[in-house]
Amino acid sequence: MAYYLGIDIGTDSSKGILIDEACSIVAQATRAHATENPQPGWYQHDAEAVWWGDFCALSHELIDAAGISGDEIGCVGLSALGCDCVPVDEEGTALAPAILYGIDARSQPQIERLVAEFGEDGARSLIGHDPCSSDIAPKVLWFKDNMPEVHERAAKFLTGSSYLSAKLTGRFTIDRYLAEDFLPMYDRDTWEVDEEHCGYFCRPDQMAEVLAATDIAGGVCERAAAETGIAAGTPVLVGTGDSGAEAISTGVFRPGDMMVQLGSTCYFICLADRMIDDARLWPGTFIIPGTYGICAGTNTAGTLTRWLRDELYRDAVAAERAGGRNAYEVMAEEAAAVAPGADGLICLPYFAGERTPLNDPAARGTFFGLTMGHTRGHVVRAALEGIAYTVAAHVDILEREHGLPVRRILAVGGGTKNPVWMQAIADVCGREILTAKVTVGASYGDALMAALAGGACASWDELAERVGQGSIIKPDASAHELYASRRHIFDELYQRNRDLMHELGA
Repeated sequence: MAYYLGIDIGTDSSKGILIDEACSIVAQATRAHATENPQPGWYQHDAEAVWWGDFCALSHELIDAAGISGDEIGCVGLSALGCDCVPVDEEGTALAPAILYGIDARSQPQIERLVAEFGEDGARSLIGHDPCSSDIAPKVLWFKDNMPEVHERAAKFLTGSSYLSAKLTGRFTIDRYLAEDFLPMYDRDTWEVDEEHCGYFCRPDQMAEVLAATDIAGGVCERAAAETGIAAGTPVLVGTGDSGAEAISTGVFRPGDMMVQLGSTCYFICLADRMIDDARLWPGTFIIPGTYGICAGTNTAGTLTRWLRDELYRDAVAAERAGGRNAYEVMAEEAAAVAPGADGLICLPYFAGERTPLNDPAARGTFFGLTMGHTRGHVVRAALEGIAYTVAAHVDILEREHGLPVRRILAVGGGTKNPVWMQAIADVCGREILTAKVTVGASYGDALMAALAGGACASWDELAERVGQGSIIKPDASAHELYASRRHIFDELYQRNRDLMHELGA
């Protein structure tokens, strides 16, 4: 009997899972960690302490919990935050804190310089969409401008999964799904380094080798074996971004499947059989051969509900610490007591700027329509509905503007535990929302891909059959009609106040 290990490094925690040859869960573990926010708009991790430290700790914990030895693991799958950037030396040791994905806005000056030098159309052509904080090329430029010695010394610029795979195997690789985030430093047609464009950002030799997410990067090296408890020589996948792995775990396998990942942020992946050209979104290749992933993402989701908990529900947090109910349950209960539409209160959830489809780091959060009759429960419901409106906005772009039918919406992440939120998404979109039978998330997707590469599954189609369906949330027709009548208010609030937001932020 072989076992398959999957470990995912997230924003606020890391998760690991062991599955058997039938893809059933044998053991799972979670490890919390902090995200550094040293300046406004900066979000970073200590890659050595957080990413590698969590991986090693979880690996040992899972092996011990399953009661197996390290040499019984048939293959290792891994994922981490996508769109992040860490410079490393020849040994794979991080040379500076890792800049996180689109929530980190420190590279905005570099983005503005790209637009100024190449023009809006030229910059869009280079990157494949309007340059934004989710792109890695501007992050590399930030190191060049602000930490020139680190930039020069770096052997490679990696993402989280590339870093972990390199620590395990000694080989610097990146999968095609994440290589999209490095454009124009790679040639999308060949996935070789585009030396002409790459030179503007870094040396061509500082780029990793592009492979498929399920390719074997190499075997666990002796040093990594000693630190992780996994036997030397165990095959390790190239790995991928957490959202791609989460999509696999959710059952997103065929064109028309759309994942809505309700984590710290909200991330979308809609599979298509063709590429589209839309500068507001992030179209690219996907993990599964022959498919394209039309990706998008908000800057807040769980981070907004956590902020509301910390600021408006301090009594509930204190009660929870004293042994009482979970504060989030109290929030959900109070939101559930408020009718759909929050009695005329609308929230623009742009509390950390916004990624798609606005691509505006200067956007600001707004509660519009407040009256003396509103309670904190109204505020929570309006915030949940605000995220639901953004989901509907992305569905509309895909279907109405590009003719890509969204046949199934599959939700995953911590937000699926909140029934008010799930129902709001179903009602705003007017669609059924599905959840997976196994809701562990990206680490389960990592383990599934390890099982595929390790021979426990013969094909992607067979793997798809292993991912069962969980619950179905059906939309309420009257609630959908109400939300549809107010949708234009949500849409116009940003458009009418965009300039004022920018002026206030300045």
